[in-house]
Amino acid sequence: MSAPARFDRGHTDDLMSFLAAGASPYHAVATTAERLEKAGFRQVAETDAWEGTSGGKYVLRGGAIVAWYVPEGGEPHTPFHIIGAHTDSPNLRIKPRPDTGAHGWRQVAVEIYGGPLMNSWLDRDLGLAGRLTLRDGSSVLVNVDRPLLRVPQLAIHLDRSVSTEGLKLDKQRHLQPVWGLGDDVREGDLIAFLEQEAGLAAGSVAGWDLMVHPVEPPAYLGRDRELLAGPRMDNLLSVHAGAAALAAVATSGAPLTRIPVLAAFDHEENGSQSDTGADGPLLGSVLERSVYARGGSYEDRARAFAGTVCLSSDTGHAVHPNYAERHDPTHHPRVNGGPILKVNVNNRYATDGSGRAIFAAACEKANVPFQSFVSNNSMPCGTTIGPITAARHGIRTVDIGVAILSMHSARELCGADDPFLLANALTAFLEG
Repeated sequence: MSAPARFDRGHTDDLMSFLAAGASPYHAVATTAERLEKAGFRQVAETDAWEGTSGGKYVLRGGAIVAWYVPEGGEPHTPFHIIGAHTDSPNLRIKPRPDTGAHGWRQVAVEIYGGPLMNSWLDRDLGLAGRLTLRDGSSVLVNVDRPLLRVPQLAIHLDRSVSTEGLKLDKQRHLQPVWGLGDDVREGDLIAFLEQEAGLAAGSVAGWDLMVHPVEPPAYLGRDRELLAGPRMDNLLSVHAGAAALAAVATSGAPLTRIPVLAAFDHEENGSQSDTGADGPLLGSVLERSVYARGGSYEDRARAFAGTVCLSSDTGHAVHPNYAERHDPTHHPRVNGGPILKVNVNNRYATDGSGRAIFAAACEKANVPFQSFVSNNSMPCGTTIGPITAARHGIRTVDIGVAILSMHSARELCGADDPFLLANALTAFLEG
């Protein structure tokens, strides 16, 4: 395969805007929906009867979105080509009683979500974003995207052992951010502040799903700007690439032999077991209803699922120059080397030999190089939505992604070319 042509950074510039807008899973799916709307997609409600018409449609549920495009003449038994991703990232989330403080400091009580690199949240200017649920059951998004909170680190003068024994953080005591001064902790103060920020009447909020986020914007890095630093690449990078690929095939006018789908789930970072997670019924329900809306039978559903393939796209580990011994000695994925094919024989990833062939064909069609990733045998790898999707729905699934550094940090690092290469490979896959 010849090397891909050099290109401008338009896709990566757009990714930077997407990362900045996706301060919470709810913001990420709202931004994705807006982009798909511009490509002609329309939202359908799960409570309505669905029509079997062609065109682009999507379902929103909390922090998840499933979008699909039915080409003209699409048969009920037409298989799906699915891009799977997730919208959530490890972070600090607001507790039910958020107002706390001590010794003249006003603080916000937080809970640890997923498995963040906790030290990366120290001494960083943080905003606050998420979803406010009103008393009538409706919800409103809120994003205070300016320095509002900070988790201050203890000065080295008060902990000399940090230089010799390393930083040790207690999740309960050491990660509560400050956001003001005062000896009186006023119950309801934070939510009252957010009601004002969102332009809501006082006392109108009955529930919330809120999280902190770093306000420093994404940025190119390096002498030649060949790197990209930013928040939530795991896994909004894949959501963005999947949305771009789906919009591209839906508007290309080219004939499609598969129904392209984007499924971006919430709660991957804590096990996917929710009504908006990959281990829930959302994807299967949408696919089945699409088949039945086009006049299909259970037999058509079975035929469609038997021919379906899902690319589970999530970030993976690039070889770290300071810790190369932590990687498998013969598998050293490099940034800007193209997307990675993730393999684990114990099914922590869903890739097998036939899946490799499918991904290799898509990359060859797109003229995109790809790399293989496997963990060091002494360091078991994490997992993704791939095995969950394969097992729950009985569909062939392949785990892929982009190689990054600092995974689960408040600010991660990737090659500036890799997001574009991933999007091209995903587009070729969706084209069938």
